[in-house]
Amino acid sequence: MKFVLANWGTRGEVEPYAALARELVRRGHAVHLVVGPELVGFAESAGAEAVPFGPPLAAVIEPHHHYWNLFFSKPWQLRELNRLLNDFASPLSQCRDQVRETLLTLSTGADLLLSGMNYEEVASNVAECCGTALATLQHFPLRTNGSLVPFLPARLGRATMAATEWLTWRGHKADDDAERMALGLPKTTGHWTKRIAALDAMEIQAYDAVCYPGLADEWAAWNDQQIPKRPFVGALTMQLPADDDAEIASWIAQGSPPIFFGFGSMPLDSAAADTIAMIAGACAQLGERAVIGAGWTDFGSVPRYEHVKIVGAVNYAEIFPACRAIVHHGGSGTTNAGLRSGRPTMILWMLPDQACWAAQLKKLKVGTGRRFSATTEETLVADLRTILAPDCVARAQQLAAKMTKPGESVAAAADLAERFALSRRG
Repeated sequence: MKFVLANWGTRGEVEPYAALARELVRRGHAVHLVVGPELVGFAESAGAEAVPFGPPLAAVIEPHHHYWNLFFSKPWQLRELNRLLNDFASPLSQCRDQVRETLLTLSTGADLLLSGMNYEEVASNVAECCGTALATLQHFPLRTNGSLVPFLPARLGRATMAATEWLTWRGHKADDDAERMALGLPKTTGHWTKRIAALDAMEIQAYDAVCYPGLADEWAAWNDQQIPKRPFVGALTMQLPADDDAEIASWIAQGSPPIFFGFGSMPLDSAAADTIAMIAGACAQLGERAVIGAGWTDFGSVPRYEHVKIVGAVNYAEIFPACRAIVHHGGSGTTNAGLRSGRPTMILWMLPDQACWAAQLKKLKVGTGRRFSATTEETLVADLRTILAPDCVARAQQLAAKMTKPGESVAAAADLAERFALSRRG
């Protein structure tokens, strides 16, 4: 069979698709993995035929983070917020025609087009136009539900998500209608999630239902059929070894288990030295060691501390179980890797979805969270004491035992993709 897996985004957002692509290739299928231009090499490592689409990540990531930092710190600066919104939205909009043509070319004659959050509406229009079976893959509960925002009552959480969907649809309606006209489709009458449901698409939930108590019951009607439409498979990861794994493991073995800190694709360059000093100071107060995953940040010129080791790429599955606790930015992939390791977690968040993960960990009592820009050495010490408490550690271990194993998650997702594609033939 022929599969087209498309998701524009950072490495963490693309890895679930790459993990699924690798498994489908292993099973003998033809797979095109469509990603941002910087991630073509990574996509090729999955064994799929890699195709670039969309703008360069750098054109979007930095203004996107500046926007949310300002939104959470100085929301009254409307003019600057509007400027930043345009800065990160414009490159995505300008590439929309190219994205559509790329997906249209690849999807014609394909057995399944599987897309994600970014350019999901374009993928749904393309699938509707060419009659290709459509599936989506989400690494947190993106569809309207009462569980994503745990600090709100379920009914209010659903209403908030529904209102956000409506506002998003209105903001994209002109572009969406123009695209649908170009494809010979009627104008929109609602958010593209409604059209996706109308296309009888499968929406794979690439996280564990146990992380969102009550969500499986809320969506039971979607899964009460021969082929479930919102199946939970657990997080998808490639568990790739990193060059420095052996060196990191050796350093860890030379002393007490450290606390891992990592910030993924979050831009910290201007605050790198202060961040390292804050971590070093907090860990010194607690008598702890620290391993810091550099991610996208250049830590080359920051001071060095004897009890702190700065490393490059890390195989989370290898290193996390050897640590006492995990502190990170709250990306879905890192969050799930931390939870699977059975270690308590603290999220120092910058973006809304990361804040939702932080609130969920608090609700599950397996961790805590705080906005990164509001974090000080004093708050970091207090928060680390919270997650290192024996009851928090025990609950993290209990939750890990209930989560789907990585290999099982990938196999389940591939099984579902195959079954769904076959069910839509002829």
